[in-house]
Amino acid sequence: MSAPVAPGRWPVIGHTPSMARQRNIFTRGLREHGDVVQVYLGPMHTYFIASPELTHQVLVTQGPKFRKGALFDKIKPFLGNGLANSNGSFHLRQRRLLQPAFHRERIAEYTRTMTQAATELVQRWQPDSVQSIADEMQRLAATVVSRALFSTRISPENIDALRQDSFVLLQQTMVRALAPGFVEKLPLPVNRTFESALGRMRSLIMGFIHDWREAGVDRGDQLSLMLLAEDEETGERMSDQQVYDEVVTMLTGGMETTALALSWLFYELSRNPEIERRLHAEVDEVLGGREITAEDIPRLTYTAQVVNETLRRYPIWFLMRRALQDVELGPVTIPEGAEVIFSPDAMHHNPDVYPDPERFDPDRWAPERAKSVPKGAFIPFGGGTRQCIGYQFAEHEIVITVATVAARYRLVDTADKPIKPVYTTAPYPGELPMRIVPRTAKETS
Repeated sequence: MSAPVAPGRWPVIGHTPSMARQRNIFTRGLREHGDVVQVYLGPMHTYFIASPELTHQVLVTQGPKFRKGALFDKIKPFLGNGLANSNGSFHLRQRRLLQPAFHRERIAEYTRTMTQAATELVQRWQPDSVQSIADEMQRLAATVVSRALFSTRISPENIDALRQDSFVLLQQTMVRALAPGFVEKLPLPVNRTFESALGRMRSLIMGFIHDWREAGVDRGDQLSLMLLAEDEETGERMSDQQVYDEVVTMLTGGMETTALALSWLFYELSRNPEIERRLHAEVDEVLGGREITAEDIPRLTYTAQVVNETLRRYPIWFLMRRALQDVELGPVTIPEGAEVIFSPDAMHHNPDVYPDPERFDPDRWAPERAKSVPKGAFIPFGGGTRQCIGYQFAEHEIVITVATVAARYRLVDTADKPIKPVYTTAPYPGELPMRIVPRTAKETS
């Protein structure tokens, strides 16, 4: 059986105009045409997976039959052959080498870095000032991941340089993925900006790697773990280029999802007073006015529900895989070499799974209700062997930051109308100006 073709296909350029103009509205609507829908990105023939069950098959149960697809080919000049972009036995080797950096004991150590960075943030804020929360959360995420990678030796100036260049590269990734290949070779300002950011990032990170090679000292950070890691079978270590690729992968993976989730979370709290009240009450009860520790995180159950609902509401737009062989997905045979698209955003806004999906409702993640969410319907960090290796790092960082801020402040949205996300790789909120309002003694008592 062949899959239906999505409506709105243009000659030669296919569905690219619809994807570019309508973004997530287009991909969310594809479920109405079937569980598998044919979509043409220019001349590229793809299959869009529109059901949770088949998404789970692509990611997990039939995951070995797929590899990273055309989207990742496009970002290879940026991410290189890091964990997010590699395939096959090499990917498994790299995952084994990097896994120790994300063991439970290491995550517990990183929580101290997270708490310190979040505390520095709230101490810097002036009461009743208006801050760009999107910028503030970017800086925080960049600080945490940079300190985890390079210990505390990295300067604030270098952290800010990595932050700015990473977000330039991330936001251009989806534009390049949707555009014909020749566009990125044209002498356009946007291409020069991309190449400049890439050059600055490479120079800075390679400088850190070369400095470490000269010193040869284990600083207890992720860079040290990468440079010291040895393949169990061959005893080989990673080359400078491979370490660079993995560092860039960790930087970008550790910045975008976390910064955006925190920005949107504080925005939703400001627009939902009862949710904010419940979260503040839990933070006050668990922390009692002291700094958060790793041991507190499992006790912040409602806070975790708010985090999950934020990750549901504002996930990455879409990702791609390439079939390594003919694959049966429901009634459709995906031919070898074909590109498959799946969308965390579309899955997370499926009304059959999440009634009234536009409503921000943390109680969806209360234990009994959460059990009803089918596999493949909640994939903020992917799944299977391709699940983001740093997902626990991100979840801890979000909870720690929320608890640290909520113990002291309310962030009040100053815009006179709701913020509409702008989609690139993920939904961006603009600057998101919010007023920093101290919580009263009565609130925190």
